[in-house]
Amino acid sequence: MSSTVVDDINVAILRLAGCGAHGESGMPDPKYAAYEAARPYFDLVRGALGTLVDGEHFFDVVAEDVVYEVLYEFPGWPRVIQGRAGLMAQFRGYVDNIALQSADRLIIHRTDDGRVVVIEYEVHGTILATGVKYDNRFCSIISIENRKIAHWRDYMDSLAAWNALTARTR
Repeated sequence: MSSTVVDDINVAILRLAGCGAHGESGMPDPKYAAYEAARPYFDLVRGALGTLVDGEHFFDVVAEDVVYEVLYEFPGWPRVIQGRAGLMAQFRGYVDNIALQSADRLIIHRTDDGRVVVIEYEVHGTILATGVKYDNRFCSIISIENRKIAHWRDYMDSLAAWNALTARTR
């Protein structure tokens, strides 16, 4: 196994354990406090990308001009989000409605010398308005340029999201 792969594995383990890349405390950055409900997702993605990107938090590793595509129809979520500021605004709406407790079952596929990374994963949380459990599966294709996420294509189990968000029980 190459030293780069070992380094990436070690960084991913530290991040998933709630530590920074060098084992420091995983205290949340106050500028991202409003997004705490999505932290399991952010930590999973950041850990999956390891040393391929620069920055501690998910939003730090996203390019200013990122293109974030969702290849599913979902009410209130645009198919294409342009730029980091737009992505942060969309995630603000997400965390106002869903609190994640965990993100797991990560599978990482690297291509193009690390310029393209495909991740498969699951998230688990609660719909805040109803208390209904939310479990979903995703596949994301991530393109990296200049050590930042430049493009993101996302696929998810739309029915799982729809069922959780339209359930009436608490």
